[in-house]
Amino acid sequence: MKGVGLARGHFCRDATMVTPSARLAVATELLSALEAQCFAPDARRRPADAVASDFFRARRFIGGGDRRTVSEWVWGVVRQRLRLDWNLARLPAKPSPRLLLLSYLVLVARWTEADIGRGFSGEGYGAAPLNAGEARAVRIMAGRELLHPDMPEGVRFNLPDWLLPDFKARFGADLAAEAAAMEEPAGLDLRANLLRGSREEAAAALAAEGIATEPTQFSPWGLRVPSRRPVTGTAAFKSGLIEVQDEGSQLIALLADARPGLRVADYCAGAGGKTLAMAATMGNRGKITACDTSAPRLEGAALRFRRAGVDNAERHLLEAGDRWAKRRAGSFDRVLVDAPCTGTGTWRRNPDARLRTRPDDLAELVAVQNTILDRARELVRPGGRLVYATCSVVPAENEEQMESFLANNPDFAPVVLDALWLALCPDVAQPCAGPWLRLSPSAQGTDGFFCAVLERKP
Repeated sequence: MKGVGLARGHFCRDATMVTPSARLAVATELLSALEAQCFAPDARRRPADAVASDFFRARRFIGGGDRRTVSEWVWGVVRQRLRLDWNLARLPAKPSPRLLLLSYLVLVARWTEADIGRGFSGEGYGAAPLNAGEARAVRIMAGRELLHPDMPEGVRFNLPDWLLPDFKARFGADLAAEAAAMEEPAGLDLRANLLRGSREEAAAALAAEGIATEPTQFSPWGLRVPSRRPVTGTAAFKSGLIEVQDEGSQLIALLADARPGLRVADYCAGAGGKTLAMAATMGNRGKITACDTSAPRLEGAALRFRRAGVDNAERHLLEAGDRWAKRRAGSFDRVLVDAPCTGTGTWRRNPDARLRTRPDDLAELVAVQNTILDRARELVRPGGRLVYATCSVVPAENEEQMESFLANNPDFAPVVLDALWLALCPDVAQPCAGPWLRLSPSAQGTDGFFCAVLERKP
């Protein structure tokens, strides 16, 4: 393939002036970068969106329309990778990023052989014509469907084989519907920042900028944008009136029940999304401490605090040998542990995670979660609450963690969701039944989340 990096003449802001063949060449190059950095056995397993961001940043001459088309193809390959790999394994051709793209175009996008011939024309700096093996593979695939009766169950559900038992345990008879929902791109949810205005005011401000929204089903602060639109350039976002946050994540902050005047610790705060939501429910009264092991994430949180008008939050960097937690043992009314996890509930947003996550990752994360819970529990005062949450649907990280924790910590007891929800949102239907909050794309239309609220006995 000719050097795509030299193809400036084929790219501009007007997507109609770009050759389809050049887009296909760029898509192949990006797939090669993802394979090398994310998915190969010896890869660093970087998040795919980070690799794509670096890729396009180094090719600023590629216009916005071209990026969208290339991204659509590449993320389509990533979303269907397990099924595409299975189909390619049945072909007399050596797998390659280029053949992956061809398989997606034929089996998913339903390009005809004629479409493929026009796209892979070798025009200019575009994708080179098919070689004999690729042409034969395309002819074979043209007569097939993506799904095949001989597919193993995991591939049919688009789930890694090693996680299939966990998904069956979590979803049971609903597995097919949930697996299908996890293949779809996620929508865009926003949270109205109560420190700046109401949900109704946020909706009106966005409408004035041409962005229609609708209230979320469960979160009293949430707005859903039916068609995905960029919002970070709006006045509503720049003024701190809205934040981008999945409805499920909002519900975790809601269940923390962080009231004005309380002392709250967000123990795994990251960039501070849930800290912001809890600071709003506190009305900037009381004190909330955002803790994390990453200084860059906490620096990002500080910028968000200022934009949102949060002035009751402080940050603390957790480091080895740190005595901060010991000095503050038993002093917090609420401690939220949004634990590091496999992220299986976020596959709509991060489809590459289903390919990058491996069995040893789960074992390591469960151990890390245990350690974090042991440390965080010490911060909770008698009568205070420990809130444990993940963006995972795997029982080992959720229900089983809580069973183990409660067995080893008899001074904590569950705050059952039924009673908690009735106290917090008496006029809104409860999202799910059972003692814990369990959310999923098919059942509630959110990312997959788990949340348990535990109270320390007086």
